[in-house]
Amino acid sequence: MITSLLVANRGEIACRVIRTAKAMGLTTVAVHSAVDHDARHVHTADRRVDLGGAKPADSYLAIDKLIDAALTSGAQAVHPGYGFLSENADFARAVEAAGLIFIGPPAAAIEAMGSKSAAKALMEQAGVPLVPGYHGADQSPESFRVAAQGIGYPVLLKASAGGGGKGMKVVQHEAELTDALLSARREAQAAFGDDRLLLEKYLLKPRHVEIQIFADQHGNCLYLHERDCSIQRRHQKVVEEAPAPGLTDQTRRAMGEAAVRAAQAIGYVGAGTVEFLLDERGEFFFMEMNTRLQVEHPVTEAITGLDLVAWQIRVAGGEPLPISQSQVPLLGHAIEVRLYAEDPDQDFLPASGRLELYREPALTAGQRIDSGVNEGDLISPFYDPMLGKLVAWGENREQARLRLLDLLRKTFVGGVRTNRAFLCRILEHPAFAAAELDTDFIPRHAAHLLRPSSPLPDTFWQQAAIAFLHGEPTERRADDPDSPWADRSGQRFGLPASYRLHLHCNGEQRVVRLDPGLTVADNRAAIRNGATLYLSWDDELLEVTRFDPIAAADTRPQPEGGLIAPMNGSIVQVLVKPGQAVAAGTPLIVLEAMKMEHSIRARQSGVVKQLCCSEGDMVSEGAVLVEMEPHSSLAGEASERGSVQ
Repeated sequence: MITSLLVANRGEIACRVIRTAKAMGLTTVAVHSAVDHDARHVHTADRRVDLGGAKPADSYLAIDKLIDAALTSGAQAVHPGYGFLSENADFARAVEAAGLIFIGPPAAAIEAMGSKSAAKALMEQAGVPLVPGYHGADQSPESFRVAAQGIGYPVLLKASAGGGGKGMKVVQHEAELTDALLSARREAQAAFGDDRLLLEKYLLKPRHVEIQIFADQHGNCLYLHERDCSIQRRHQKVVEEAPAPGLTDQTRRAMGEAAVRAAQAIGYVGAGTVEFLLDERGEFFFMEMNTRLQVEHPVTEAITGLDLVAWQIRVAGGEPLPISQSQVPLLGHAIEVRLYAEDPDQDFLPASGRLELYREPALTAGQRIDSGVNEGDLISPFYDPMLGKLVAWGENREQARLRLLDLLRKTFVGGVRTNRAFLCRILEHPAFAAAELDTDFIPRHAAHLLRPSSPLPDTFWQQAAIAFLHGEPTERRADDPDSPWADRSGQRFGLPASYRLHLHCNGEQRVVRLDPGLTVADNRAAIRNGATLYLSWDDELLEVTRFDPIAAADTRPQPEGGLIAPMNGSIVQVLVKPGQAVAAGTPLIVLEAMKMEHSIRARQSGVVKQLCCSEGDMVSEGAVLVEMEPHSSLAGEASERGSVQ
């Protein structure tokens, strides 16, 4: 029986595992990097161990440090969470070699499914249907080129050693293949320490449906129904729900049984997920198996009433599964959204910075939040930008959808850009309400989901001014409390009372005049935090501040021609040289942040005037990376030089 465990992870999954383990009476140990020394999961645990470092390679990916932390803290078992080393066979072996219990599958099972190429070969032998593709040992560009030609474009490159969208690239034409291979390899190496890739046929309008399986050490294995994870951006899941809408009992059973065969083929133990692509005809194809607990496991818990983390701990301790397949409940419907620090309007660029505001509402029936952050936390560029998961259960899908929308609108985050409004628009969309789901949902409805910024209306500024006034301090002068000059009523002798506020929001400035006695509309959420007002508007939580008009008049616009870093990160590649002419849209710099690569492209045609960064540099958001000179100015200079000569 396990009595103490170390959680080799961070964020909301570490918090979840620690809470469950403590509820079971176990002693818990949290590990943390130098960046995470004051993180929420650290304060949740009974003990803490400092791994040092900031980058994952120096902390959460450092196997020796984690094993040493477990041994020195007296932990009996290690829970890997998800991400980082959760699907690393070497880590599982190191845990077992140290005399500790690994709360996950055997290393051999991780290894079997850790290579997507080998996994597909195994699944073919087990009779599980596969997507056409190439998963051979020859990793040369020519092998991929020949395979892609044989399969037919578009094709999908995937990291062989992991998931989560890292190392995944859609290639529409052969001309894109070489660059896509290089980028996918770099992402795979950075995320998983393994740059091997595989290639698959990119199916049109598929649904992403996965089966939750669970196996014990006594040969028992069952499936806990399915989840639909079709709504994705950058090949990463954004919305997940269970059960999958419109799935027949026959298809559910066929997919579940195929998933169990997949698990039994590799001697699996513990929680795992077998992922399938489901086409419009109802045919399904094996994608991969995640040999760990998934981010979206709460929706399975919601429709079954089971605690999968508690099951993990008990199964790792040698206990048999407590129920059989026929006893697995299927109750109602559940939907989950992932709340990310990112900017949906800028191609979902991750956002970093300080959480100046983080407020979770009081939960009502069917609502749940799994988060790993607190107000004041620093969101760093080193880790995944997910802040937490919001989940709602209902007796039917529509009730779950409305409960989740209510939960999302009452969760407030400020200081960093988030996808909160974007998630609200997904849940509100008629196509989502009608369960019209496939992996192209976001691109298809981008015009509604991704709204370009526009000037804020007068009604917004009026509401902001009213909220500011009601949030102002009410103290009166201590030396003369009855003085009319100490009153904030706006009264002026011989003139009507009024207020004038200078406000700033989203790059706009406005002078707002108000009559006293006005109140904030009931449907607007306004939160005052220090000098900043957070006002909910069209599902966005906008930051409003007051500004000094005299100081503002002295500001100067920034010079044109500089391309800046959209976020904190490290420079992976510099693709141009000073003096090089480039066309609009040409990639200039490749920036890595939060385990993903992002290309910085030329906004217009021109010539590279100066490079302000080098490969390997860490850069801060807003730092100038490249100075550009437009063609027009160069043409003028050339003309002048020509006339002189």
